[in-house]
Amino acid sequence: MRLLIATDAWHPQVNGVVRSLEQMVRAGEAQGVEPIFLTPQDFRSVPMPGYTEIRLSFVTRAGLIRAFDGHAPTHVHIATEGPIGYAARRACLARGRPFTTSYHTRFPEYLAARAPVPKRWSYAWLRRFHAAASGTMVSTASLKRELTARGFANLMTWTRGVDTELFRPQVSDALAGIPGPIFLFVGRVAVEKNISAFLGLDLPGTKVVVGDGPDRARLQGLHPEARFLGIKTGEELARIYAAADVFVFPSLTDTFGIVLLEALACGLPVAAFPVTGPLDVLSGTGAGVLDDDLRAAALAALEIPRERCREEALRHSWAESARQFYRNIEMAHAVGLMRAAQRNRQPTRIVELG
Repeated sequence: MRLLIATDAWHPQVNGVVRSLEQMVRAGEAQGVEPIFLTPQDFRSVPMPGYTEIRLSFVTRAGLIRAFDGHAPTHVHIATEGPIGYAARRACLARGRPFTTSYHTRFPEYLAARAPVPKRWSYAWLRRFHAAASGTMVSTASLKRELTARGFANLMTWTRGVDTELFRPQVSDALAGIPGPIFLFVGRVAVEKNISAFLGLDLPGTKVVVGDGPDRARLQGLHPEARFLGIKTGEELARIYAAADVFVFPSLTDTFGIVLLEALACGLPVAAFPVTGPLDVLSGTGAGVLDDDLRAAALAALEIPRERCREEALRHSWAESARQFYRNIEMAHAVGLMRAAQRNRQPTRIVELG
């Protein structure tokens, strides 16, 4: 498989989309998959106002068609609904090429948090965008049910994993000198992450925020008692997880939350609202507490044995995630080719389209 992945989310962004795609590349190369990326690094782009790590690319359908011709992919996956993803979608439709998409981000909720745009308008646009795909991948069963109820079709499950060698229980002094218990948040510091719900809790000890984003300066000014450490990755991030006492995940809009698995892999119990993502990862596991009262959840999570968290994390591998991802692409690609053949009144023999 020579797979072209079109994504508007790429370095220097640090988020679940980028991490998931990086893991798919590592796993795919071992399976003989040749990945080809089209990212903002391949086009002229400008930073998004107020969110400079996100680049908005200037890309046309003609430019994408030239890229297709130059790379000659056998399969196409569109990871995001931004300028690159939209241009790739148009190029595939112009050439009659089947493609898959993935639904990573609740843009309707994100947009509604920043501007007076009704969510039904945004969902209508997203439904149209993904309807052209042979298959749309979603991360959890609850998200699949939700999108089905909103009229999305051809949904396929693609779960996420965690690197349990990097993220592991260990004795760590990464947060030495910070009064405990330590309640930790890791992620993009932006309004849609609902971090203010965490920082406003009356909790003992100290709240620690790892990450950066457009809302950091405001939140840091409002909550000088909290510790803001900026972006941390790799071993440094793993040591911070291992040194904390509870991971607090206040988001109401994430579709999964890879940080949940990273925390669990380090033996760190989780407190979260009972919403999509935490419900799918934590419900019934005993590795976290879900409650509409986030303070109560955070305090109760202090009692969870760390070894229970690690046990749950070991059930989620990137290898299984990659198997789902590439199996979905193969299945959807075959279905797309058969549909194209039927539309063109050609024999249903599966062939590659140029």
